[in-house]
Amino acid sequence: MTTSAPETRPADTAPDPIAAAAAIGAELAEGVADRDRSGEISTVAFDLLRSAGLARALVPAEYGGGAVTHAEMGEILRELGRHDASTAVAFAMHTHLVATQLWRHKHGMDASAIFGKVSAGAILVSTGASDWVDSNGRAVRVDGGYRVSARKTPASGCEAGTIVVTSIRWDDAPDGPQVLHCAIPLSAEGVSIDKTWDTLGLRASGSHTVVFEDVFVPDAAVSLIRPAGVWPPILNIVIGAAMPLVMSAYLGIADNALELATTLAAQRSDAHLASLVGELANAHTTAADLINAMFIDSDNLRFAATDAHAARILSRKTVAADALIQTVRLAIEIVGGLGFSRDYPVEMWYRDIHGCLFHPLPRAKQLRFTGHVLLGRTPLG
Repeated sequence: MTTSAPETRPADTAPDPIAAAAAIGAELAEGVADRDRSGEISTVAFDLLRSAGLARALVPAEYGGGAVTHAEMGEILRELGRHDASTAVAFAMHTHLVATQLWRHKHGMDASAIFGKVSAGAILVSTGASDWVDSNGRAVRVDGGYRVSARKTPASGCEAGTIVVTSIRWDDAPDGPQVLHCAIPLSAEGVSIDKTWDTLGLRASGSHTVVFEDVFVPDAAVSLIRPAGVWPPILNIVIGAAMPLVMSAYLGIADNALELATTLAAQRSDAHLASLVGELANAHTTAADLINAMFIDSDNLRFAATDAHAARILSRKTVAADALIQTVRLAIEIVGGLGFSRDYPVEMWYRDIHGCLFHPLPRAKQLRFTGHVLLGRTPLG
């Protein structure tokens, strides 16, 4: 692991961003149960994250940001996850896009345009989970850009967002099917939100469908054109930047479960509880250690974006997801019948924690990806 001089933070940034996250989380916590029932995102949460400087926390100081480290951003998301999991996971989608740009900046590439927008208050929305390698939608080449149509789901936080970072399939490209990577303002003509998110957990994450209907995308908004169906190196960057942050939000949920279960178990004399608490500790420690290992390997976003690095990150993500879910499941077993009641928060945490399964890559796809890489093949085989 390489070392470097610490980066300077601007004077107007909260001196303790994790404390700022805790304060925002405490303010949001009272409405979490109601939002879980209604499925409505808290747009106020994103206003608070902007005003506290957390939405721009990863941006370098010279571009108006907070210059926090990758791991510090993970702690911010973990703290938010303890209070409001839906907001934390939705916010992780914004922060991982900023982290990807920060990786580019640290590798000598210009990311000033996005940094400027984020420092000015932009909230980025990702559609990467549905886009992946092949992407979807339809792009048509026109003078000065493209006309694009697509449905992108899930797009977490889209109701609070300002810019969608997405990709569109261009089947009629001269050199065969291509994928356009682009940024589209949610205010652009032809962009709308179809409120399709009605799920088991993370119900207030606002992960609805963004609809593009004949939207004009100028050439300047296209950051990359690549062949469809071929593993793109940019996804190695995204995996390394994103997965530690995303899983940190879920770790906050597991922290809650551990604290609640051990507090209750300490008040009881049942002989079996000590063993269950030990098993709970094993699961939680496994998850926390794996997520920490992701951050160590990321070297504060200076990692080499190789297939091998992505494969290690994804392996850790799968095992950490199993351990996170096991943590909350064991908490329910320790709590007992109350844990099955919707009047008790552990029931919601158990539903929410299962969201970690669906971030790239789900187990079966991850096993294939990692297996191919270890066998010296491309991730797609």
